[in-house]
Amino acid sequence: MTHGTTRGDAPQSAAPKQGDTAKQDAATTEGGLERRMESRHLTMISLGGVIGTGLFVSSGYTIAQAGPIGAIIAYAVGSLLVYCVMVCLGELSVAMPYAGSFHLYAKRFIGPGTAFTIAILYWLNWAVALASEFTAAGMLMQRWFPGSPSWAWSAVFIAVVFALNILSVRLYGEAEFWFASIKVVAIVAFIVIGLLAICGAMPIAGYDEAPLLRNFTADGWFPNGIAPVFSTLLTVVFAFSGTEVVGVAAGETKDPDKAIPKAVHTTVLRLAIFFIGSIAVMAALIPWHESGVDTSPFVLVFQSIGMPFAGDVMNFVVLTAVLSAANSGLYVCSRMVWSLAKEGLIPARFARTNFRGVPVWAVLFSMAGSLLALLSSVVAASTVYLVLVAVSGLATLVVWFSVCVCHVRFRREWAASGHGVDELGYRAPGYPVLPWLAMAMCVGALVLVVLDETQRSTLYCMIPFVALCYLAYHLLERRRRR
Repeated sequence: MTHGTTRGDAPQSAAPKQGDTAKQDAATTEGGLERRMESRHLTMISLGGVIGTGLFVSSGYTIAQAGPIGAIIAYAVGSLLVYCVMVCLGELSVAMPYAGSFHLYAKRFIGPGTAFTIAILYWLNWAVALASEFTAAGMLMQRWFPGSPSWAWSAVFIAVVFALNILSVRLYGEAEFWFASIKVVAIVAFIVIGLLAICGAMPIAGYDEAPLLRNFTADGWFPNGIAPVFSTLLTVVFAFSGTEVVGVAAGETKDPDKAIPKAVHTTVLRLAIFFIGSIAVMAALIPWHESGVDTSPFVLVFQSIGMPFAGDVMNFVVLTAVLSAANSGLYVCSRMVWSLAKEGLIPARFARTNFRGVPVWAVLFSMAGSLLALLSSVVAASTVYLVLVAVSGLATLVVWFSVCVCHVRFRREWAASGHGVDELGYRAPGYPVLPWLAMAMCVGALVLVVLDETQRSTLYCMIPFVALCYLAYHLLERRRRR
C-alpha cells in the first residue's frame, strides 16, 4: 500500500511527530495527486456535498410529516450524529491523510474485504447521485427555456463538471467553493429575512401582526404523533450525507494538520445553523400542514414577503446546488477508483495521473459509470435503476459506522505502541463516548430501515450486493496472488 506521507504508519513506535511531517509534505504529492486544496476549499466542498435539493425543496415535506418541533428535533439529532462522525474522521485524516481515506482506514483497522466493499458502495452511491443531479439540472433549465429538451442541458452540465474535474484539483476546489458560496449566501439571506418577518420588522402575507412562534404549537407539539419524528429521522440522516468528503480530500490538502480540524468544526457548526435555522424559519412562517414538496418552502417565504422574481432566484440557487453536488460526486468517485487501483485491486491504469496531478482514467471511468446509471434511469427505471438506488441508499451509514470503528481501533493501537494523545496532530473531543454514540445511532438508523416498510426493500438489495462485493474481493485477491 502506498501512502503519501510517513504519517501513514503513525501508530508504530518509530512514527515521527505529526506536526513536523505535515509541514514537510504540504507541497508534495500523494502517489501522484497534488496537495493543492486549502481549508476554505475543504469546508465548502463538505458543505457543497450536503446542502442541496434536500434542504431547498424537500425540507417542507419533513415539516409536514413530523410537525415543526418534530422536524427540528430530527435535524438536531442528525447534526449530533454528523458531529460525532466528523470529529472521528478529523482525527484519522490528520494522522493518516490518505486520498480516498475511508476504505484505507477500513483496510488497516477492520479488514481488506470490508475496505473493498466500502469503496465499491461509496463509489456507487455517488455515481447514482451524479446521474440524478444531471437529470435535475436539465429539468431546472426548462423553467427558463420551456421548449428546449432537458437532455441537451444535461449534456452541457456533464461537459462542464467533467472539465472542472479533469483540468486540476485546485480548479475543482475553486469551483466548488463558489458553487457552495452561492448556496450559503441564499440560506443566510433566508434566515435573516425570515427572522425579521417573524419579529414583525417586515410585512408578510397572511399575517396582520408578528407571527412569532405561534405556528410551532398551533396544533400541539406533535400534530401527527411522535412516530413520524422517527420515520423522518432516517431521511434527515441521509440528508447530511456528503460531509465525509473532507476525508476523501485529505490526501490533496495543504497542511492537513491545520486545514482538516478547521474544516471539520466549521462544517458541522454551519450545517447545524443552516439546517436547523432554515427549518425553524419555515415552521414559524408557514403553517406545518401547508408545507410540502410541490413548492420550495424558500420560494413560499420569499413570495410571501413580496420578493420579486422569488421563483427565478431560487431556481438559480437550486441549480448551483445541483451542480455543486455533481462536482463533488465526480471528484469522490474518481478518488475511490484511483485508490482501488493503487491497492492493485483494479488495473493500475486507473491510478495514473497527468502533469497536474489529476487521475484522468479514474475520472473517465467514474463519469462513464454515472452515465450508465443515467441511462438505466431512462431505460430500466423500475428494475436496474431501482436496485442501484436501493444499494446506494445505505452506503453513507456503512461508511460512517466504519469510520467510528476505525477511530476506536486507531486509538487502541496508538496507545499500545506507547504514544500519548498529546502527540496527536488533532485529538477528537469526547473520546470514547462520541464514536460509540455514533455507532449506536447508525445501528438505530438501520433498525428504522427495518421498521419502515417504504425503506425495507433497500436491505433486500443491499445484503446480497455486499455479499457479492466480498466474493469479488476474494476472487480478485486470489487472481493477484497467482
